[in-house]
Amino acid sequence: MPSNVEIKAVVRDPGLLTERAKQLSRSEGTLIRQQDTFFRVEKGRLKLRHLQDGTGQLIFYERPDMDGPKLSNYSLSLTNDPEGLTKVLSDALGVKGVVKKERYLYLVGQTRVHVDTVEGLGQFMELEVVMKEGQSVEEGEAIARELMQLLGVKKEDLIVGAYIDLLMADKQE
Repeated sequence: MPSNVEIKAVVRDPGLLTERAKQLSRSEGTLIRQQDTFFRVEKGRLKLRHLQDGTGQLIFYERPDMDGPKLSNYSLSLTNDPEGLTKVLSDALGVKGVVKKERYLYLVGQTRVHVDTVEGLGQFMELEVVMKEGQSVEEGEAIARELMQLLGVKKEDLIVGAYIDLLMADKQE
């Protein structure tokens, strides 16, 4: 199963973070609009990501709910019929919730730096250090920590869980 080391954090100064991400990636980034439908499952998280080109990705992943760098194991399947698959999975499993976001993607070495605007939540950043075969979790965590420092991400800005968890917590309050 593929894996990555990730962190998520609240963004206090989107302009500064974006400028640093542009400098590190030597690019203007790629704008991606996504809608993730999360389904009710007993373990891990299962989401169907609707992409702007009309395709989708069914993604199952497991990772601990803690702040800081954490290992995430995932599996992914592509679909050309995300609406039909959403209907089938909704009927079979039930929908937990939907996350809509606008994301700028910057590639820095083996890391995907995301600067996200999440509908109903605000501005966040996410690092995904895509693990190479044979690479240790500790190496991935060290890369994530170094990028956190270069991007100006503070430990107190780190968040636990996924965007869907934050949205669900907001609905319960």
